[in-house]
Amino acid sequence: MTPSAIEIQARILSGYADASKLRQEHDRDWVLGHVPGEPGVLLDLGSGIGQLLQAALDRFPSLRLAVGLEGSPHRIAEATERLRPYGDRVVLREADLNAPEPPPLPAAYRPDVVTMTSVLHWLYPTEERILAWVARHLAPGGTFLVTTYHPARDPHGLGGEDDIVRDALTALGVRRADVPSLLAGGGVLPIATRTRTVADLTDLFGEHFEVVGIAERAAEVTVEDAARYAHFHAATFGDYYSRLVEPARRAAFFRAVGEAAARRQEERGRVSSMPVRLWRLVPRA
Repeated sequence: MTPSAIEIQARILSGYADASKLRQEHDRDWVLGHVPGEPGVLLDLGSGIGQLLQAALDRFPSLRLAVGLEGSPHRIAEATERLRPYGDRVVLREADLNAPEPPPLPAAYRPDVVTMTSVLHWLYPTEERILAWVARHLAPGGTFLVTTYHPARDPHGLGGEDDIVRDALTALGVRRADVPSLLAGGGVLPIATRTRTVADLTDLFGEHFEVVGIAERAAEVTVEDAARYAHFHAATFGDYYSRLVEPARRAAFFRAVGEAAARRQEERGRVSSMPVRLWRLVPRA
């Protein structure tokens, strides 16, 4: 059976430039507003299609090098085209941030600023690996800026996007009470569970860093129609959830996700709203 366009999009995580306008674009500008001084080298972990790197290069004339580590070759290819005008001020590398030991950085790439937006939950439960790596690679006096989302959880650990997926699966005929066991049986850990609590993150960061600043705001998502949200979900979450349904029903799953989001928009005036926290970290002496 030939996969639908949206299934292909989910498989290769394409369409992120448009999808990021619903949530991540706001994080990008917010994070860059907290970069101290005049950075010389900035490293973005999970750099995606290079939007944060591009914004940083435009914002900071002092930036001689913008480095991106990204796991998706499709996103790296898109970032390469986006950042081509910046020439040798840009270095992009394919890297698995979940690897036991992420790749070493050459001395010339040692950053005075590291950013990581909307990524940390994907590294659960071994986030300590990348935190230790950043602490080793930051230049003296460097800063690590991290964003974390904090959706409310139900007793099963579901919240945020998990709730929309639960509505979609219910619309496809799954008993609502069976959704947590369906996720567990499919090896899908709820995103709200992946996002640790503020207290847990404070302890986790404290192994390698001092928290020298915290900012918080509400991340609110609104959407014009069901189709746009379906594409946002595919570009952002890929096939993380859609693999729970058989291949013949995956296109229907993405439609159901979009329709669930559109119903929330109509009933509540938004799809979702949750706290997002920006942590400013410096390595422990």
